[in-house]
Amino acid sequence: MTRGTRDESVAETATPTERGQEQQQRREQGRERSHREQGVQEQGVREQGVREQGHGPYGSPRGPRPGAGSIDLSAQGLPGWLDPVVEAARTVRPSQLSRFLPPEDGGGRQSAVLILFGEGPRGPELLLMERAGTLRSHPGQPSFPGGALDPEDGDPHTTGPLRAALREAEEETGLDPAGVQLFGVLPRLYIPVSGFVVTPVLGWWRAPSPVGVVDPAETARVFTVPVADLTDPAHRVTVVHPAGFQGPAFTVESALVWGFTAGVIDRILHFAGWERPWDRARQVPLDWSA
Repeated sequence: MTRGTRDESVAETATPTERGQEQQQRREQGRERSHREQGVQEQGVREQGVREQGHGPYGSPRGPRPGAGSIDLSAQGLPGWLDPVVEAARTVRPSQLSRFLPPEDGGGRQSAVLILFGEGPRGPELLLMERAGTLRSHPGQPSFPGGALDPEDGDPHTTGPLRAALREAEEETGLDPAGVQLFGVLPRLYIPVSGFVVTPVLGWWRAPSPVGVVDPAETARVFTVPVADLTDPAHRVTVVHPAGFQGPAFTVESALVWGFTAGVIDRILHFAGWERPWDRARQVPLDWSA
């Protein structure tokens, strides 16, 4: 994710005192109540799709580009192996994905990431990118394509995140959005250290296009990861930060995928029923620069 969005583990854990744990639980319960209205709205988007009036449908191989007309969510025509992901997106609650939820006051910078599933030589796969090593925030860290919403993306509570996810993916990887079918969104999550409110947008790469580094100042490489490697226990580890935080990670494609990206992948694998038992005691330390 670009534009200063700093990765932080969705599934990271701290070691507070018992009193702190009780206080945290009360805060989380309050947030969950405050996000019920948000959840209803997002569930409506996930189940019914979004279409703006006055324009033709988006999604044909040579349809209008994001921001130039309508934009839809549709689960029609997806490969059967994506059915568990569709169902998870429809039913998952914010607190099941992360303990970090958007501020109750509506604050935070709105952003979106594209979680793009494709089908490669080894079956289902995910598109990821690696941040440039010269960036100030998490240099060299793998992530989903994505970034902050621009005004032209539209309403952040409806179609804005859909457009932003596609636009950022095109800017960062050269992806042709016309070949992507958006089929769902996950509940919005929060990255406290950067103040970003992130909408994960789910897509099916039904018409693959060439991808690669567009701007070396932002992106070091673009690559795909087979889902089979992500579910392989041999590629799963727990990262440990010197500050005491821990979270799931993946050692794939010569990269250590951790932080927000790994946390979301971990939850998708879990709720889609793809997760395989893995050794959570197998740890990889991070340094202070991570």
